Amino acid sequence: MYGNAQNHANKNSSGQIVIVFKDGHRQTFNYADVARIEFSGSGGVPIGDTGPAPAGAPPRGHFLGKWEVGDGGGGTFYITLDESGDAHRTLHRAHGKWAYVNGEARVTWDDGAMDAIRRIDGKDQKFAYHAGKTFTDEPDNVTDAHNTSPRPI
Repeated sequence: MYGNAQNHANKNSSGQIVIVFKDGHRQTFNYADVARIEFSGSGGVPIGDTGPAPAGAPPRGHFLGKWEVGDGGGGTFYITLDESGDAHRTLHRAHGKWAYVNGEARVTWDDGAMDAIRRIDGKDQKFAYHAGKTFTDEPDNVTDAHNTSPRPI
């Protein structure tokens, strides 16, 4: 199987992804046309960091560190984003994974909830999504986000 996959990879030009379906047919996509890859039931989990950031968006390094964010009810909690892509949340002591997508940090928690930290008009904000939603749905709440451990990029 490895040799077969390797032979097909060598025939494809770089910058493309090939999906092989169970019935054997293939479909090729250019990376430039793909915003993110989602798997059913994953809640829109991004697979790795994707694509270039939009003009003016903060770089990935902007999001590293410990963020103080609102809980949507007047309280606060912390989200820590590690270089490795791991994320930790003090609210209900949750673990998750994060990726830099379209100039923002997208976190999918092990409990299915999701948060995005976005820079809007020069201000960082946390967008919260309950399990079952995607990052393009209407957020359940939007609160201020402040990086308590900013580092040089």
